[in-house]
Amino acid sequence: MAEQQAPQGHKNEKVGQVVSTRMQKTIVVEVSRRVPHPLYKRIIGKRKKFYAHDEEGTAKTGDVVRIVECRPLSKLKRWRLTEVVRRAAQVGAQPAELDVKV
Repeated sequence: MAEQQAPQGHKNEKVGQVVSTRMQKTIVVEVSRRVPHPLYKRIIGKRKKFYAHDEEGTAKTGDVVRIVECRPLSKLKRWRLTEVVRRAAQVGAQPAELDVKV
């Protein structure tokens, strides 16, 4: 008799902005959401940071990325980078690109 596999559940995924890339193969993603206050019902913004695994180091600070939940990779990392949704704008030029004496 063939083994029946349980259907794969939909993995939890979030979209947020990269706030740090200072660790090797790890990015910090800040996810913002808007929720009503429990008592006063006014809409307030909540933010939470997630550590995510970035194997190739493709994400840069300011990028909007999609992360998906996975098995624990370390003490804090339980998320993996799946795609870069939108690249951050390149701000500032290198002194070599400008004709300025430094």
